[in-house]
Amino acid sequence: MLRVAVKVFNERGYDGTSMDELAKRLGISKSAIYYHVAGKDELLQLAVDRALDGLFAASDEAAAVEGRAIDRLEHLVRASVAVLVAEQPFVTLLLRVRGNTAVEKQALARRREFDRLVSGLVAEAEADGDIRPDIDPVITARLLFGLVNSLIEWYRPRRGGAGADEIADALCKVAFDGLRTRPAESE
Repeated sequence: MLRVAVKVFNERGYDGTSMDELAKRLGISKSAIYYHVAGKDELLQLAVDRALDGLFAASDEAAAVEGRAIDRLEHLVRASVAVLVAEQPFVTLLLRVRGNTAVEKQALARRREFDRLVSGLVAEAEADGDIRPDIDPVITARLLFGLVNSLIEWYRPRRGGAGADEIADALCKVAFDGLRTRPAESE
């Protein structure tokens, strides 16, 4: 039920989705939906929590990594890519909420909390001398997760295609090593 609701929310928008439409897509009556959930808001809550819980679990994993902040940051990026690939429809919905309902406002508050965790990790890596100090850590964090979040727009899982590890490797190379070749590489 939740997967179908998320699919419809992503297609039509949360506000543009009625319980009638959900019942039709599920092939059940509205009362059957209400037997399982209180309503559309609860479905949205379950969906965005699934995405956010995955991201916060990734953050907890990264916090447990021994070593420098840059290593924890890279771990967080890689784990976040894995969450996005595994839960793409849920993360897509999360990234599209705008704060029009109480559920959306709560989701945005949790996203801001996650953003603060990332920015703090970037600031720590900067203080360690592993990230350039001439860019505000908040901007760096947003750019970094802009790369991660862009996956919802173009990544489509397919047999034989790139998986989470390959995408995470490419993203980390671009983000942490940059696009330019080093002088020794170009000779």
